[in-house]
Amino acid sequence: MGVARFVRPLGWATLVANVMLVVTGGAVRLTGSGLGCPTWPRCTEESFRPHGELTLHAAIEFGNRMLTFVLVAIAVATFVSAWQTGRRDLRRLSVILALGIPAQAVIGGITVLTDLNPWVVSFHLLCSMAIIGLAVVFLRRIDHPDPAHARGGLVGLAWVTFAAAWAVLYLGTVVTGSGPHAGDIDSPRNDLDPLQVSQLHADSVFLFLGLTIGLIFALVATGAPREARRAVVVLLAVSLGQGAIGFVQYFTDLPEILVGFHMLGAALVSACVTWALLTVIHTPTISASAGGRPPAVASPPAGRDRVG
Repeated sequence: MGVARFVRPLGWATLVANVMLVVTGGAVRLTGSGLGCPTWPRCTEESFRPHGELTLHAAIEFGNRMLTFVLVAIAVATFVSAWQTGRRDLRRLSVILALGIPAQAVIGGITVLTDLNPWVVSFHLLCSMAIIGLAVVFLRRIDHPDPAHARGGLVGLAWVTFAAAWAVLYLGTVVTGSGPHAGDIDSPRNDLDPLQVSQLHADSVFLFLGLTIGLIFALVATGAPREARRAVVVLLAVSLGQGAIGFVQYFTDLPEILVGFHMLGAALVSACVTWALLTVIHTPTISASAGGRPPAVASPPAGRDRVG
């Protein structure tokens, strides 16, 4: 197997590193350090690193940029390990994950060049959420190289729940774009009413939680495998915790520490909802449990002994 034996820990490293990138990116914005390096790809007009007296904002922003090299190292190691497995699916996923790093770097650069335009910042965060979900797909495919696909109403419900989760994530970025934590004191906001978009975001959260609870009951009622039920229960627990943080931060005027934990929670929701979706759609026994027709059993040809 050689380096292929490291594919699982490297898959986890990819997931954890991208979650931490969301957290550190949040720290940049919450400390007002978004323009600590005022240009891109250089930190200043003259250099790729801060010059002169190093300010706190420059150190935070420059440190976040340096994490790109950590992600590159992990991505290269993951690709090499995936290549050694000889599996096309893992190779393909590792390439997509690796390409996500320079793509995110460019988007991050655009956010700086546009003075932290809230819509660009929103897209930057959502791309990180997508990469986190893809890292979860990579991890699951390690143990499920040729997954079967379920059919029926439960699969549809799982997809709707997944879509609702992404609506929640997107609307969360819109709320952020209307709030006080712009990343820099002079950065623009999206000019939407924070109260109205917060209410819309809360409504989407209630919808998502309702769909998640409904999916749990449906899985239990149809006798779905334990793995699928456990994955959705974990999703519900993480989502309830995330919702609690969201409500507390709203009614306490958005303290930075809670907003930071809320961003971590968003990354965990992306990971958990992807895992839950995969466990449901890759469980073929669900279709029969959900009322689908059982597979037809062929009758033996006439004139032949059924036993022999």
